[in-house]
Amino acid sequence: MPQPPPRRRHLLDPANPRPAASTSGMSLTSVQRWVMSSLAVTTVGHLAVGIVIAAAYVGDERPGADVGLLGVAALLGMLGVAVGFLIHERSAFTPWVLLGLLPAVIGAFLVL
Repeated sequence: MPQPPPRRRHLLDPANPRPAASTSGMSLTSVQRWVMSSLAVTTVGHLAVGIVIAAAYVGDERPGADVGLLGVAALLGMLGVAVGFLIHERSAFTPWVLLGLLPAVIGAFLVL
């Protein structure tokens, strides 16, 4: 009795399915948190940089307006970093929040 030809390995064999792919990656919730926090921090950071740019264009007819805008940019930058931590359900009271001062400090160096 002749033997049937051996099955080729690249074809689908219903009697011998391939092993399931491992699911050792990040969970959907974790990925959603990282995407949401990245969007929040970058959006608020861009807003803070925009306010710093506005402080650079404020004329001399309003004395002190540039300092006020730099203060608002500092608060917004710190708020943006704090929101990133809160999205990950971590405490907003961390030294990393001071990183939000960076746009205002650079703006103060350039504007004042």
